[in-house]
Amino acid sequence: MKFKDAIVYKNERFSVGVEEEAGKYYLSIPVSNNLVDYEEYYDINKEEFDRFSSSVEDAAEFVQQCRSRQRDDRLMVRPGNDRGTAI
Repeated sequence: MKFKDAIVYKNERFSVGVEEEAGKYYLSIPVSNNLVDYEEYYDINKEEFDRFSSSVEDAAEFVQQCRSRQRDDRLMVRPGNDRGTAI
């Protein structure tokens, strides 16, 4: 998988972009476990990508749901046994 961020919202700690090999859109959040900091990537559609790209406020609820693991059904890469927590 080749993830390419289109927009990074540093203060809000998330980004939106395109997974280039499959052409799928994503929203990512940083997470951390005992060993490493990494990102979790959540599948979003083109409409969500456009909306989240233009408005932090529109993305806020979805980002919070990802951080609280309510959108795990949309994870593009399943986490391992030592899943991190959102940072």
